[in-house]
Amino acid sequence: MKTIQIIIERSSDSFGAYAKNVKGIYGAGDTVEECKQSILDAIETIKTFDNDQIPAALKGDYNLVYKFDTESLLQYYKGILSNSAIERLTGINQKLIHQYSTGLKKPRPAQREKIQEGLHRLGRELLEIEL
Repeated sequence: MKTIQIIIERSSDSFGAYAKNVKGIYGAGDTVEECKQSILDAIETIKTFDNDQIPAALKGDYNLVYKFDTESLLQYYKGILSNSAIERLTGINQKLIHQYSTGLKKPRPAQREKIQEGLHRLGRELLEIEL
């Protein structure tokens, strides 16, 4: 199965997305959900093209993987996860989290990994909950 990497980035007033490894797939929206739907709509439109114009990655089975830059991810989840919550998940202090979320600083790869692993750990914990 092929993997198509979709990069989601936040601008001043919306979200934009593009396929990192397949040309011609673009989307946008006011929210991440709208942006993802725009990508799906673009893929469906591309599939209506003549067979020789459809990228090989869209022929057969494929998987979409959405990737955020750190600033966009932190901005997107700002209403759900506070800087103090992210600090507890990652061990990165709130001031630095704020600087990453506003674009004042760019995290080093090790810091991005801490943020990603902290969020993945939270996700695994949430999936184990039963009510």
